[in-house]
Amino acid sequence: MNKTEELKKAAGIEAIDFVCTGMLVGLGTGSTAEFAVEELYNRIKDGRLSEISCVPSSERTRMFAEGLGLNIVELSSERRIDVTIDGADEIDSDFNLIKGGGGALLREKVLAQNSERNIIVADDSKLSQRLGSRFPIPVEVFKFAFEAQKSYLEGFGGEVRLRLVGDGSPFLTDQNNLIIDWYCGEIEDPFYLADQLSKRAGIVEHGLFLETVSDVIISSLDGVKHFVVGEKS
Repeated sequence: MNKTEELKKAAGIEAIDFVCTGMLVGLGTGSTAEFAVEELYNRIKDGRLSEISCVPSSERTRMFAEGLGLNIVELSSERRIDVTIDGADEIDSDFNLIKGGGGALLREKVLAQNSERNIIVADDSKLSQRLGSRFPIPVEVFKFAFEAQKSYLEGFGGEVRLRLVGDGSPFLTDQNNLIIDWYCGEIEDPFYLADQLSKRAGIVEHGLFLETVSDVIISSLDGVKHFVVGEKS
């Protein structure tokens, strides 16, 4: 395990301290989130936690969690998720996020909006002053609308790329949609941009996660820090 993975694991383990017996837990997608899922399993196995149910944010996470033997349930209107633990691709100074590097942005946003507490775990390489300076915005689009949305995004400037897999074919989301990775540079007003993207027919979802976070856990060589949003130090 390299140093970056060790930092991710430290953040993921820390987040499980906020899970209590009987909770419904949302499981994020990506390598950092998987460290948290493994720690959740370890605490159930050794008896520190029990009666835990989990809602995964992707088929990838579902298979990983089921492989460990975790109890997987569907998202229900009868009960909100107690806590969701997820990673991020970029985190700005106001704790807004870019997410979707793993292709699960739609389901991740659904979980975030239906959780009492949404905890983001990351290593300090994901921090930036402004979104867009380190990572493109993933934009999930219907196949039918791909060319139109590509042209629309190009109108704002920056570079637009269709996400591909190893064999050169298009990456497909769990909803069988395409993802455009939009390298737009630093975003001056993410709320305005998010509004413009949300209004656009053919865009299923975008990777700007604004005001969705309750807690951020950042791991660095100096240790693990926990921030409660609204109580920045």
